[in-house]
Amino acid sequence: MAGRKPVHLTANAKRPEGRQTMWEAIRKLRKFTISELETKTRLKEGALRSYVEALTKAGYLNRERPTERVNGAFPRATWSLVRDTGVEAPRVRKDGSQVTHGFGREQLWRTMRIIGDFNHHELALQASTEEHPVAVQEAAFYCQYLARAGYLVVTAEGGPNRATRFRLLPSRYSGPRAPQIQRIRQVWDANKQEVVWRPEDGGDE
Repeated sequence: MAGRKPVHLTANAKRPEGRQTMWEAIRKLRKFTISELETKTRLKEGALRSYVEALTKAGYLNRERPTERVNGAFPRATWSLVRDTGVEAPRVRKDGSQVTHGFGREQLWRTMRIIGDFNHHELALQASTEEHPVAVQEAAFYCQYLARAGYLVVTAEGGPNRATRFRLLPSRYSGPRAPQIQRIRQVWDANKQEVVWRPEDGGDE
């Protein structure tokens, strides 16, 4: 398995691990300048500023603009965290609007831990909300890959008239962030910051 990526390799704000690094630093600092955030994260200023501005527009941060000059110049702007929503980094666009792509898998991951034994039909139903319904096909796909990666165990094999039943192994619950199925069909655990399954590991049909 791949180890945790060095933080300087997560500098692109569009990548989930880059945003997560920034958000974790913001939660620790609570009040900061861009320069202080750059020192804390070792990420690029442009990426930091882009995400900070998006969080500000979305209402997570408040920007404080100095009104008095010091030694003939205005001090640097500071930001304060005013809406702390927990460990998961907010997913927002540049205009502050929420990114909803991927919500389904987050809901599936949370629901797996709650309901115990399930098939993909039951999981999709329980994970769906009025704002973010989860398709049965999406649940089936996610279960398939999490089983290959060892997060789920089969409790009852499926057949012509019944769906396979699964259970999330408590020992494999790595944290609140849902494992991701990347484009090359490998499974990335955002909590561990590592690839936990690749197609060449076997089990890919």
